[in-house]
Amino acid sequence: MNELMTPTLAGAAAGLGVAMPMGAMSVLLLQEAMRDRRTAVAAAAGIAAVDLGYAALATALGPWVASHISPVEAWVRLASAVILLVIAGRGLAGARPKAAAPPVPTPAVADPTVPDPATAPDLTAAGATRTSTDLRPAKAFARYVALTAVNPTTALYFAALTTAQGASLRTGPAGAAFLIGVGAASLLWQQSLVALGSLAGARISTSARVWTFRLGYGLVAAYAVKIALPLPTLG
Repeated sequence: MNELMTPTLAGAAAGLGVAMPMGAMSVLLLQEAMRDRRTAVAAAAGIAAVDLGYAALATALGPWVASHISPVEAWVRLASAVILLVIAGRGLAGARPKAAAPPVPTPAVADPTVPDPATAPDLTAAGATRTSTDLRPAKAFARYVALTAVNPTTALYFAALTTAQGASLRTGPAGAAFLIGVGAASLLWQQSLVALGSLAGARISTSARVWTFRLGYGLVAAYAVKIALPLPTLG
């Protein structure tokens, strides 16, 4: 049991590392949850399904690749760690609060050619209502699967992790435990965003978004350091 706990926890850390940084998908998921909880739950499951699928593919191929490059295994681990550090560095570099936009001055005299916002129909709100109504859970799941699958960072992230840890994931139970950890952690985080979005009813604060970026990508950086050690020796 204890032998499976380590890969399960490693998978959970990997799943959180890829899921926690609040990028475009997280923002879309929060907005979806603010409109309709049922479609957001399905959308969150779609995101987690892609994370699990990429992790499963990388776990299946990672050990095979590692077994054929054992003479240079330390250098492969180092290269994988560098890839993860680049991903973390780019994410942390972008985790900065954006400057507030300057206020737009309002005209002193009303322009008769401009419709009154109080009486004009809100096309944006109407469009959002139609979208949330028409986008049933099955369609939401498929849509978010497609949007998440086109992100190469997720595939590269899991490929780097599993290739570097090929020896530890070579057995079936260990690989399965790793995937369980990935899937559970990713799904739990995505569903937490759904709960937050449905309860908040407003946009998440800028500071909270920045700190989730920092925490998630910080976890990726820590994972990179872990797999890089011990460093390869020259000669």
